[in-house]
Amino acid sequence: MQRPLDCLNNLAQDDWLIGYNSSEFNQVAQELYFELTQLSAWRTPPKIILAEREPLRFLASFIAACAANCPVFLCNPDWGTQEWQQVFDLVQPDMILGMAHGVWGSHCVGRVSRLVPLRGSKLRAASPLGEASGVMGNGNNTQCPMPNRIMIPTGGSSGQIKFAIHTWETLIASVQGFTEYFQLKQVNSFCVLPLYHVSGLMQFLRSFTTGAKLAILPFKAVESGQILNIKKSEFFISLVPTQLQRLLENPELTEWLSQFNTVLLGGAPAWNELLEKARFHHIRLAPTYGMTETASQIATLKPDDFLSGKISSGQILPHAQVTIRNQQGKILNSNQIGNITIHAQSLALGYYPKTRENQDTFQVDDLGFLDDQGHLNIVGRSSDKIITGGENIYPAEIESAIQATQMVADICVIGIPDKHWGQALTAIYIPKKSDTSALKIQTLLKDKLSKFKIPKYWIPQQNLPRNSQGKINRQQLHQIATEFLQNPIT
Repeated sequence: MQRPLDCLNNLAQDDWLIGYNSSEFNQVAQELYFELTQLSAWRTPPKIILAEREPLRFLASFIAACAANCPVFLCNPDWGTQEWQQVFDLVQPDMILGMAHGVWGSHCVGRVSRLVPLRGSKLRAASPLGEASGVMGNGNNTQCPMPNRIMIPTGGSSGQIKFAIHTWETLIASVQGFTEYFQLKQVNSFCVLPLYHVSGLMQFLRSFTTGAKLAILPFKAVESGQILNIKKSEFFISLVPTQLQRLLENPELTEWLSQFNTVLLGGAPAWNELLEKARFHHIRLAPTYGMTETASQIATLKPDDFLSGKISSGQILPHAQVTIRNQQGKILNSNQIGNITIHAQSLALGYYPKTRENQDTFQVDDLGFLDDQGHLNIVGRSSDKIITGGENIYPAEIESAIQATQMVADICVIGIPDKHWGQALTAIYIPKKSDTSALKIQTLLKDKLSKFKIPKYWIPQQNLPRNSQGKINRQQLHQIATEFLQNPIT
């Protein structure tokens, strides 16, 4: 397996980083690697928070940290004070690369920034490099610094930031499974997703470790028509459903998207109407299933299967295995719905600072089944299950039916406590038109859903609390529903 510096040296002479200076990337990475190895020579490798805004510096810093065996925590520079408080309390970093404007100032030592607390805050300050004490950080060694670990943030739908513990080996296992599945030697990627998130990071690693090309452009720039000049038929692009929806609303961008070799779609469940629209426009879509803990996808539907009408998350990639089990742990047969258990070489070792006891398997909250072709089909999340009047309901089915009415721009169905039914189905939605009424939507649903599956409460909103990957924050939705039902609009 090639190590980070091996890959860096292989790319040194190539103009592989489209839109950026590839030689500058190499220079920044080498210089920072030298600084970090000098430090590590006399002390345990420093815990690094990586919050660079500029893509070239973020990626070069990431490679330098990995090569120097430093534990590195990938972070979003746009997190708010509350999120950063969580992170600093958990990590207690020795060093910060990058700066989040409004959260800390920058006192540079070489290419390293140190933390300066907000006025009146309780954030811990990391000591600058070379301070007279000769000790980096706050001197608290109660948490294992975990050399050679890569911590990737994940918050799921709870909003609480956690870090999945990965290594270079787990991430490269994901790359190898991807290249084998698509039968590729090189993976050219067009990245519009955040690099601190697993969905963006893995696009970089697929290109970087296979000696391919990487184009990086913010999604807002793509929306505004700022398109890089690349041969799209040779590139993979990754999107979340809300991004795909926006692109398909623009005929020119729809045509642009249809020219890509493969459009990977993940991050959140896609609704049937969106998939049908992509199929109509001959978008070479590849719906995927995976998560931060698995280092991106472990199942993917190939574009040709998608265009032929297949609806699933596709076959399991070579580096992974999936079993479907009942609540007692018994493995179920094909087409039987149960809990999804994942066995993969790309599995995270746990959540910082604790590693999992059984690192070979990972039982997720999702429910699904394997069909006769071995394709994985996702039914919903076990924790999202709503029990109303003794009936088990999974929101994904209802949300898909509501999306198909073409009367909402976004939708999420939750269950709220009800003294008569246990839980009452509640739809929180964004109407496409100002005159769209809940009654109109309910009328269209009568022939599509059983009566008990039609939401009892309908709450219109101007936007829904989704993160940049399209995941909904259900805690916020429950707060919205509680406030609305206590003070209904008359």
